[in-house]
Amino acid sequence: MAKRLCVVVLVALTFLAAAAAAEAGDKEDVAAAGATWAKRFAEGTPDAILTLYAKDAVLWGTISTTRRETPVAIREYFVGAFKALPSHKVEFGNQLIRIFGTIAINTGYYTFSYTKDGQARSIPARYSFVYAKRDGTWLIVDHHSSAIPAPLQ
Repeated sequence: MAKRLCVVVLVALTFLAAAAAAEAGDKEDVAAAGATWAKRFAEGTPDAILTLYAKDAVLWGTISTTRRETPVAIREYFVGAFKALPSHKVEFGNQLIRIFGTIAINTGYYTFSYTKDGQARSIPARYSFVYAKRDGTWLIVDHHSSAIPAPLQ
């Protein structure tokens, strides 16, 4: 009986260790997906950034009041955003990445910076990216971003 219990415990620990290792790799992959998004955002090519979104993705963009539910609508958002924010880039701050099997959530804040009328400007924002792992690739299925509100006075 004790030998059987030891085997069961050993098998359980092996599965837990494998799951933890997979999650650690997935967290790194999701962080890398976020870095790729930031790079493509800075490049300003709507078609390139669109490849990071699943075909059924939803986007609530930082500078839009419209929810985007199709690839065409998401592309349209980025076309407008890139025009509205000349010389744009984004820098991620603190990120909280959680893995739930084939779903990952990256929540945190980032700062958009751009130059308009010769002046450097920025938009601090909070975000949630929800990813689904499809064919081994983490794709954005839900992206919400909103400017950080001013503190209450």
